[in-house]
Amino acid sequence: MITTYHRPQTLDEALTLLTQPSTVPLGGGTLLSQPTTDPVSVVDLQHLGLDSIRVNGNELKIGATCTLQSLLESKHCFESLKNALKLEVPLNLRNIATVAGTIVASDGRSTFVTMLLAMDAKIEMTIFDTSKTESRTSSIGEFILTRPKGLITSISIPLNVKTAFEFVSRTPADKPLVCAALAQWNSGRTRLTLGGYGKNPLLAMDGTEADGIQEAAKNTYHEATDEWASAEYRMDVAAILAKRALEALK
Repeated sequence: MITTYHRPQTLDEALTLLTQPSTVPLGGGTLLSQPTTDPVSVVDLQHLGLDSIRVNGNELKIGATCTLQSLLESKHCFESLKNALKLEVPLNLRNIATVAGTIVASDGRSTFVTMLLAMDAKIEMTIFDTSKTESRTSSIGEFILTRPKGLITSISIPLNVKTAFEFVSRTPADKPLVCAALAQWNSGRTRLTLGGYGKNPLLAMDGTEADGIQEAAKNTYHEATDEWASAEYRMDVAAILAKRALEALK
């Protein structure tokens, strides 16, 4: 339950507020606005100018409070990333949910984070406590494993890659039972990630070429049983989706 609301005008002001106990950043508020028993103070980030999308060399730099729909409508957004965004949440929520908030709240079924993980996205954040603040850049893979306390300020994705996204779900609008995201650089570096299961999307391959991609996909989901599907089913589907994604890059 939100008991106190702040709307700072500067990043420094926001960071000072966030050092207070039981105080959290407020992006789109799609999760924080839901009823809870614990009181919480929120720091609304909408006036901090963190909602831009701009090209920086070979990267696309996405502000933390950019909405999912704004990113989807950007002329720089990959078609594969658009498909992943459409599956993340419906249009009404995409117009509210921010990219940073979606990453922070993500689990293994997040199609958006599965795609970011394939692209080896970088997370820029400010780490703070009562005595100091420091800027830190980490890969999205590191971030989702450790979930450090801090304020995400931007996300960077490479523009010099080819990407593909494939999925299987019960209906076209459902979250996938299995999804495969693939990114390939000119050097041949190939990253395959799988989503649809567990606490986080999983990295199945990060190699200098794509040989063995189906086997890598299959092995990654050898324990991926839950109430939605068996591991055997996911292993077979993951291998098929990995093959389709690789063919889509040609």
